[in-house]
Amino acid sequence: MSNITVVADDVELDAPTLVEGLPGLGLVGKIATDHLVEEFDMTYYAGIDCDGIPQIAVYQDDDRELLPPVRLYADEERNLVALRSDVPVSPDSAPEFATCVTSWIESNDATPLFLSGLPHQKQADEVPSLYGVATGDAGTLLDDHDISAPNETGAVSGPTGALLHRAGKEKLDAVGLVVQSDPQFPDPEASRILIEKGIGPLADVDANTDDLVERAEDIRQQKEQLAQRMQQAESEESSQAQPLRMFH
Repeated sequence: MSNITVVADDVELDAPTLVEGLPGLGLVGKIATDHLVEEFDMTYYAGIDCDGIPQIAVYQDDDRELLPPVRLYADEERNLVALRSDVPVSPDSAPEFATCVTSWIESNDATPLFLSGLPHQKQADEVPSLYGVATGDAGTLLDDHDISAPNETGAVSGPTGALLHRAGKEKLDAVGLVVQSDPQFPDPEASRILIEKGIGPLADVDANTDDLVERAEDIRQQKEQLAQRMQQAESEESSQAQPLRMFH
């Protein structure tokens, strides 16, 4: 059974932007989305109970309330929704998960921003590159904000890839943001680029990312355990973009 249960009925949204933060390569999407939720003090809006999500309960610091592992947070003023996930989605159930989330996107006329890391061993002081792909008519949004197209052929795998595939199948306007990121460790710098050059302009929000840079080492340590679990899981479980050179 697939279900998204709204718990904040007083929050009103009007064709919002949805930022997806599933765990993936470099945890770039999760770090970026977690940062937005905390920076904007977003409201816990809905619990997601779709196929592929582990049946566990999550608790947080100094709070007795149990939460579902995948949740939506909302900012009514900014017309922004964030999909926050504390667990990876089962690769076998990614299509069903994508169908479940896409149904919410369609019913709320939301524009989703799907986030992926592209493996890249960057040099010291090198700024990660950001690329954008799109379904429907969302390519015009990328053009308007000068977000470059990919410089090589590739594919987005895992649940994020399934979400993009489903958006294309349903002819929805959806954006995929792909950022170069560390293939082995959590990468707050890549997440900063996602926010400053991608999410911020596309969603028309201004988020301070100084904290991401200043707390980079703390964030890496906090996310290391999840990153290790992602590496131990099957590669399809981790959403990421990857080149398709092997097919050429």
